[in-house]
Amino acid sequence: MSRTLIGIIGLGLEDEALNKIAGEVGALIGSAGLGLVNGGLFGVMQASARGCRQAGGLTIGLLPGIDPKDANPYIDIPIPTGMGEMRNLLIVRAASALIAIGGGYGTLSEIALGLKSSKPVIGINTWDISPNIIKAATPSEAVELALKSIKV
Repeated sequence: MSRTLIGIIGLGLEDEALNKIAGEVGALIGSAGLGLVNGGLFGVMQASARGCRQAGGLTIGLLPGIDPKDANPYIDIPIPTGMGEMRNLLIVRAASALIAIGGGYGTLSEIALGLKSSKPVIGINTWDISPNIIKAATPSEAVELALKSIKV
């Protein structure tokens, strides 16, 4: 069975407001019958995976290290890459669209790689570096824009 994957990229540190948004985005992805791919660690990654899994969706974490046990507890399929930040390109390539929620320099690199790869990038409270980032004000708008952009 093939499943469309939406990439969730964002802040890896704990931020209550961003995590709330990420959890709602994840739940909407799971409810839509889609899969979620992210970096498998904490912050936005964990919150989005928790929301997706609780809504019945599949979660995949592309981990920077070599130990699958490093994944947060809501990742169904942990994939240890041993690639550090270079795994960011794998997340971008695996996803049909990306939703950026907040974020630091790692998120910035994923946004840039997504734009360079002609992937739709939807942003909520994230870097404003390009007119090609599709801005969303709410989790539901972000998921709706992602689905429209990939025609699901």
